Amino acid sequence: MTGRVAFQGAKGAYSHLACEHVFPGWEYVACDDFQTAMEMVADGSVDRAMIPLENSTAGRVEEIYRLLPRTHLFVIGEHFEPINHCLLALPGVKLAEIEEVASHPQALAQCHQRIVNLGMKPIAMVDTAAEAKALKASGNRKRAALASSLAGNLYGLEVLHENFQDVMGNTTRFMVFAQEQQHTVMEPGQRYITSLLFNVRNIPAALYKALGGFATNGVNLLKLESYMDGIRMEASEFHIDIEGHPSQQNMQFALEELQYFAREIRMLGTYPVHEYRFD
Repeated sequence: MTGRVAFQGAKGAYSHLACEHVFPGWEYVACDDFQTAMEMVADGSVDRAMIPLENSTAGRVEEIYRLLPRTHLFVIGEHFEPINHCLLALPGVKLAEIEEVASHPQALAQCHQRIVNLGMKPIAMVDTAAEAKALKASGNRKRAALASSLAGNLYGLEVLHENFQDVMGNTTRFMVFAQEQQHTVMEPGQRYITSLLFNVRNIPAALYKALGGFATNGVNLLKLESYMDGIRMEASEFHIDIEGHPSQQNMQFALEELQYFAREIRMLGTYPVHEYRFD
């Protein structure tokens, strides 16, 4: 199968790399923002969207938690992309000439200590690859960009420093979104993750009781994230990833208990566990 997959950023962004690794041979559609990428799936302009959810160094991508409650798309897969930030500059520029470095805030956060140690001024921009492209057009010899080696190759920049991130093993987790839910039937030997959003009733210990069903039924809770939904400020929303498939009996019992204590539940999708989790 081939198709079209949307991602946020310019060509050469890490989301672009993730698309190439998951969907080789597909058409990769660059979008200005995450919302546009997801809307293109919703209206059928593309088949999939590759959306970053969290990074092992810098944490979650905040904007995604604004979009998740409002989307009717389904998560059909996860992908873990190793992040190798390259310090890029115009051809012939030396490291000692660089006074400032520009990139997406997540990339700057992941390289914070190295930037401080070199005395560079961080400048937050919308996108890693777009900044690499802008740097080449500007001709600014005092500025560097943090982006992928692919972006450097695409826009004619030189790599001053590979693996510029503070922590080796820096990895971003991506979610693959589609219009239709997949993996509704379990395959023998396959492990699954189910992702969902919920908020709880306004009673004492509601969250404790809502999550208790996973423990008593032997369901492994992989992720718990709380956030404000931007509308009601009196209660938090929760995103959880749990190991299992909704067709399994223990999962059904756990979800029944969650439903009793939750005001709303939104099933984001069930998908195979990525091999990265086994390493």
